[in-house]
Amino acid sequence: MSQLELKDLYDGFRDAKTIKAYQKLIQEDAKKLGKSINIMEVCGGHTHTIMKYGLPQLLPSNINFIHGPGCPVCIMPKERIDHAYILSMQKDVILVTLGDMIKVPGSKGSLQDARSKGADVRFVYSPMDCIKIANENPTKKIIFFAIGFETTTPMTAALLDVVMKQDMKNIFFHINHVTVPEVMRELIDSRDEHVDSYNNRIDAFLGPSHVSVISGSKIYEEFPKKYKRPVVVAGFEPVDVMQAISMIIKQFCENRCELEIEYKRLVSYEGNIKAQELIKKYFTKCLFKWRGLGNIPQSGLELKDEYAKYNAKVIYKEVLPLEEMEDHKLCICGDILRGIANPPDCTIFGTACKPSSPVGSCMVSSEGACAAYYKYGNLL
Repeated sequence: MSQLELKDLYDGFRDAKTIKAYQKLIQEDAKKLGKSINIMEVCGGHTHTIMKYGLPQLLPSNINFIHGPGCPVCIMPKERIDHAYILSMQKDVILVTLGDMIKVPGSKGSLQDARSKGADVRFVYSPMDCIKIANENPTKKIIFFAIGFETTTPMTAALLDVVMKQDMKNIFFHINHVTVPEVMRELIDSRDEHVDSYNNRIDAFLGPSHVSVISGSKIYEEFPKKYKRPVVVAGFEPVDVMQAISMIIKQFCENRCELEIEYKRLVSYEGNIKAQELIKKYFTKCLFKWRGLGNIPQSGLELKDEYAKYNAKVIYKEVLPLEEMEDHKLCICGDILRGIANPPDCTIFGTACKPSSPVGSCMVSSEGACAAYYKYGNLL
């Protein structure tokens, strides 16, 4: 596909007339509801689309967005950031990770701070860049600090696959991958137990698109069946989001509760089976502490025991702290990630906490809710 054809394709999913047509359809259906509907967009990419295109202003007052914890950098607890910092300061280590990690503050500082103190920290777009770095630095230990949801996990698994096949001795892994369904369950359960205090029950979900390309929409089956929450997997463009909202409201109007796919051009029910098999080959489920949400069983991934010789957590266990760290007292990223507060509710939002000097994780990442509000909030 040429650049011009690609531009025309994207322009179609940003077409103002189509967006307004969905706005009219949503408004007509919303009048039939007789109640408010709270829709959580799990993915930070959806949050940025919603803010960038001013979608809340296009919706009737009884349709509300709740921002979810779908930002892999934002949900990283301080102790894991400290692991990255400490590993980067070890002798003969090159720490490699994805770019959004550079400014995330831990208790000892950020990776940007580590670089200023002489650490060799490198940021890449693809985990496979570790191969080139390792070959160019045979006397160094290359530690890949892996982050992300189901979207990026196959790339980490593919890197390990190459490392093993080429019998490379100087690449190691610190795994911080997480999975979506478990945190969705946690968010529903925590609200259903405290409906009166939260007063913001999640009625439906916009399912993450890129995650679903890998995992398939099948991972959300339990939510309409067990929890009675519709899920519509949506693409990232504004037309995608508006169509998905329309599909959700239509379900409520018709007394349906189903799993649907709006993003059919890339998402299937089964997903990428080859990628799923690669993940299962190298990783096992584990407990993961989510920043602001606490410990969620089976929500993380870790290298299987048979691959321990590649596991930086095992190799450097003597220097990696186990104690948990508290967030900054004025930062409410935990509540924002849980969807019970919005960025403007924070007393330091836009003042002490900005993208250039982030206090909390939600301001750091390009997918963070605070970053979205800071960048686009004045446009609304």
